Amino acid sequence: DWESLSHVRWDCKYHVVFVPKYRQKKLYGKFRRRVGEIFRDLCRQRGIELLEGHLMSDHVHMCLKIPPKLSVAHSIGFLKGKSAVRIHRFVLG
Repeated sequence: DWESLSHVRWDCKYHVVFVPKYRQKKLYGKFRRRVGEIFRDLCRQRGIELLEGHLMSDHVHMCLKIPPKLSVAHSIGFLKGKSAVRIHRFVLG
């Protein structure tokens, strides 16, 4: 289970919950599957492993494996910012 970099062996897993503003029930219907694809693609770009995810109508639960060379705060900020832009483009486009 342990992964390794040049000077460290690690197994860092984080439980993350994304909630839309005012817990609006926007994550459902035709683009429910697309939201999962967006998160998987963004995690792949950043080198983050998406272990598990559950999409509810008003929030998203994810279990992420983030390597120690990446800042957790910057990784979550990247996922939150880029996913918001992509979801917004999908809804309007």
